[in-house]
Amino acid sequence: MTAELVRGQNHSLPQTRLEIRVSAGSPVVAGATLGDENGVVRGAEWIAHPGSPQLPGLEVSQQAASGHRLAVDLEALPETVHRVTVLLALPVGVGGPTRFGATAAPFVAVTGLDGTEIATFTLTGLDAESAVSALELYRRKGAWKVRAVGQGYAAGLAEMLADQGLAGAAELAASIQEAVARSLARSVAPPPPRTPEGDRVRHASGPSDPGPAPAAPPQPPAATPVQPAAGPGPTPTTGGPINYAHPSRQHAAPPTPPPTAPPAQPAQPAQPGQAAQPVAGDATGWSMDERLYNQIWGMFEDLARAAAAYRSAVDFAESRMDQELDRSLSDPRNRIGGAGDRAREEARAKRDELTARAREVLDRDLAQLAAEAAVVEPALPAAYAGWDNPVWHAHRVPMELPMALRLGDLHLPERTGLRIPLLVRLPLERGIWVDSGRTASEAAALTDSDRLRRLAMETAVLHAARLLAVYPPGEFSVHVIDPAGSAAGPLAPLVDAGVLAGPPAAGPQGVASVLAHLTRRVDLVQMAVRAGAADSLPPDLDTGEQLLVVNDFPHGFDDRAVTQLRYLADEGPAVGVHLLMVADREDASAYGPVLDPLWRSLLRITPVADNHLADPWVGHAWTYEPPVTPPGSRVLEQVLAAVTAARKAAGR
Repeated sequence: MTAELVRGQNHSLPQTRLEIRVSAGSPVVAGATLGDENGVVRGAEWIAHPGSPQLPGLEVSQQAASGHRLAVDLEALPETVHRVTVLLALPVGVGGPTRFGATAAPFVAVTGLDGTEIATFTLTGLDAESAVSALELYRRKGAWKVRAVGQGYAAGLAEMLADQGLAGAAELAASIQEAVARSLARSVAPPPPRTPEGDRVRHASGPSDPGPAPAAPPQPPAATPVQPAAGPGPTPTTGGPINYAHPSRQHAAPPTPPPTAPPAQPAQPAQPGQAAQPVAGDATGWSMDERLYNQIWGMFEDLARAAAAYRSAVDFAESRMDQELDRSLSDPRNRIGGAGDRAREEARAKRDELTARAREVLDRDLAQLAAEAAVVEPALPAAYAGWDNPVWHAHRVPMELPMALRLGDLHLPERTGLRIPLLVRLPLERGIWVDSGRTASEAAALTDSDRLRRLAMETAVLHAARLLAVYPPGEFSVHVIDPAGSAAGPLAPLVDAGVLAGPPAAGPQGVASVLAHLTRRVDLVQMAVRAGAADSLPPDLDTGEQLLVVNDFPHGFDDRAVTQLRYLADEGPAVGVHLLMVADREDASAYGPVLDPLWRSLLRITPVADNHLADPWVGHAWTYEPPVTPPGSRVLEQVLAAVTAARKAAGR
């Protein structure tokens, strides 16, 4: 049973091989210090941090992120270590929050290797602190325990490390932040800066400018989402002005890219008083794919900001009208005769004028974004392109993995025709759940159950086909569990093309066989990675990325199979095993809350358009449009045939 700790409370640890999971409302730096019997950190070599992520028995992440998994093997720690303190800190100079009081309370969980939670702790009550000792694992009379600490430090990492007795704490804290900034800058580049008029500065190298594109300087926060958080609805910021910064977006300048070829289309000079003509690939980046990826992030940011500004202006106009009406009607002389009517008309006229101005600005921004989308969409590579893009008809399976994959489109009600691609980074960092339930949304409730389940499976097949098409030959395999054989129709393109790792598994025995195979792969690769012995893996083990497509979960799953599936969802992505589930959560209600961690670990999408993707940092609920192939098109069959041909040519 999970122990929900409060500050100062401790709990016994039933095992010594653990994982510590961190969830935060914005990117945080996660690390850990080792302490002796007095809790003193004896030197920099006793600290695991992004610049030095591994110590005996301890491994942490190399990047700032809103989610972390720290691996701990207490038996592998040196004999002189009696305490492991998990620390969290906000990254410096990347445009995000500067104090924990401005973001959601971090959540820390200590789990076993099977994903079972042992103890959890929510770090509430933080305010001006920018670093915090979250919890500590300590040795007492030969046994290990966990204690919830929650000690914050307003002066940041330097103060925290100095408090633990480390000499040179300030220098080490600066080096940690520098390592984080380097990792952030290489992993996700920011969009180009904006001019005072609100347009992004263009960094394209035109025919007369063969030099490298300059790096974007730090900029004020502004909303972005290529991977929006799945949730029930927006969570607006409270207390002060809205922070438009998306927590997975960094704002430090990336390194200057090397000289690159000119973009796909030369920049056109703008006429006086007109916006610059949009150009595909004019964001910063080390390749055209990276520049297009960053440009899409910038487009999302601009749409989020424009909609937020418009909604704020409309709210202000309504509030101002209400205030003026209240003041007017509070005067008894205006309650009779025409004075009150005139006051109401004037208040409404001012409201309409302010709203019209806001709409004019919004329409201008939307028109500019629509023009940019019209230029960018045809220039996208296959991994980023919609199924109706002609690039798919000439697609050849690549020899290198692309940066990201398109899962569908996003739009806002202010202009539903303006679609922003929803991109996720590759390799996948989390699994995907295609919700086939009729209770998921109003659109789903209006759809017949059988049709909804078929649409959900067709959506899953399109995602699996796209993954197969963008991975190098033989480096991606797809397994399918279809316990009742109900998805034979949607699965036909994959089966007929011969691109599956095996026939779709049916019945309890088929489910058990596939799960056992993938669980064994995760276990073996994990052990090899942690032992540094990748050469010792069995020769028959496929070390390529694996995708498990599960239809109609939990039909055909017993308790053991459910446990294995949760294990794959938790441990699989780190070693190349990913889940793509087609399920109705109501069908799994018999398991109670035991499956809640599984659902939370997956990115939820729908087979019908629905505004379920929440962006809590700006307050928008984005409508997700699932991918579809053009009516009557055989593009899916053509793409799968190209995958088969590439595999044969590679001898796979």
